[in-house]
Amino acid sequence: MNDKIETIAIADLMSQSGVAFGTSGARGLADAMSDRVCYLYTVGFVQFLEKTEAIHPGDTIALAGDFRPSTPRIMAAAAAAITDLGYQPVNCGNIPTPAVVNYAIGEGIASLMITGSHIPDDRNGIKFNKAVGEVLKADEEGIRDQVVSFSRALFDDQGCFTTARDLPPADSTAYRHYIARYLDFFPSQCLLGSRVLVYEHSSVAASPLTEIFGGLGADVVRRGYSELFVPVDTEAVRSEDIALARAWTEAERFDLLVSADGDGDRPLVGDEHGAWLRGDILGILTAHYLDADTVVTPVSSNTAVERSAWFSEVVRTRIGSPYVIEAMQQAVNAGGECVVGYEANGGFLTMTPITGEGRQMTPLPTRDAVIVALAVLLLAKRRGTPVSLLPALLPTRFTASDRLQDFPAELSRQRIDHLAGDRQRFEIEFPGLGAVADLDTTDGLRMTLRNDEIVHLRPSGNAPELRCYTEADSAERAALLNAECLALINNWRQ
Repeated sequence: MNDKIETIAIADLMSQSGVAFGTSGARGLADAMSDRVCYLYTVGFVQFLEKTEAIHPGDTIALAGDFRPSTPRIMAAAAAAITDLGYQPVNCGNIPTPAVVNYAIGEGIASLMITGSHIPDDRNGIKFNKAVGEVLKADEEGIRDQVVSFSRALFDDQGCFTTARDLPPADSTAYRHYIARYLDFFPSQCLLGSRVLVYEHSSVAASPLTEIFGGLGADVVRRGYSELFVPVDTEAVRSEDIALARAWTEAERFDLLVSADGDGDRPLVGDEHGAWLRGDILGILTAHYLDADTVVTPVSSNTAVERSAWFSEVVRTRIGSPYVIEAMQQAVNAGGECVVGYEANGGFLTMTPITGEGRQMTPLPTRDAVIVALAVLLLAKRRGTPVSLLPALLPTRFTASDRLQDFPAELSRQRIDHLAGDRQRFEIEFPGLGAVADLDTTDGLRMTLRNDEIVHLRPSGNAPELRCYTEADSAERAALLNAECLALINNWRQ
């Protein structure tokens, strides 16, 4: 057997495999994420922590995963790397990303989440978390700079292990801590009288949502389980999911519909009529319920957050949780007392403790779906209104978003750079939509038109997709504007 020791830089591994850092962790085609690639990525992450976080062999590292077919294999590869470096892997099982991060922060240990989030299951990814939470952009650079060594005998020519490597048995501790996070903070039976539908599909959040809402007194019904992975994208809800929600609420009475994406960090929340609410509206309502004074959100989120005048400060960032987290930390350093953040997909983050009725919930600076669903229903109960009326508390600004799939990232960047070079080019390429009053290149290209409508174009950081966000004074106009823009953008392929 060839026991030659080889070395490779993680940066070279990225270029050779096509598995590279996106908006939130390493992402790539599942077939490209071989045992070898995932093993070496994990080695690079651990080496980085040894240099920056003072971890040592013998320490524990947690890992968990979603329900994609490729996830168990990738978890086993990561666990093998952790073991071979002398560390102790804890298999937290198939639980949400915020659940494993919550556990790891509490234990003061690093963690990995194997997930491709909301994208189809022909892809997957690895989210890396330090003991304080997600790795940030500077950390990604540090991981990329690592040079790792390995025995060639570990892998065959296809990058598969030559000897099977198994996962340790699953430990339910992280799951139980996540459930307790909410049941210990919110008043017992605070949801008594509420009827909630949990849309299961293939999300690891289905069981926690059921147990948490039921534990707080709600009557919980589960629907829509799927053995096949369903790529629920909360920024581009599938027509099938829109139809399911309508059918469920026409057949039975529910106060709330709740679900999440594959790894349970982006909420999908619907009202009693089966209308799925926009993630950035959910973020505003959640921040309001939690009495936040400082809110951090990406540039793509609805401007109703500023127009509401509910918060002392609103900070805008580039798209991606690492940017939101960095700005949240800066807000805490500047004296913010209740600092929260959210993304347009609805994922909600907390950087300071949340207090209420003599209880305290520790910060969780990673996207979470459960806190959003709870806050929205509890806000509706506090005001004595159905969930459908909560958006009316906000200024009448409506957003829409959609995407073009299989759209080359390089083509997206070229055309967006072209438009950014001269605002009059938008009028030429998007005839009839109006003149541009302001350009914002914080992330992609966000154009405010003279009629106060907004068009925001951005290549996805996770997949070959171009996303379009639009904002207008009515939901119908925002959706029409989005569809018109995407139809015109699709012509760029020619």
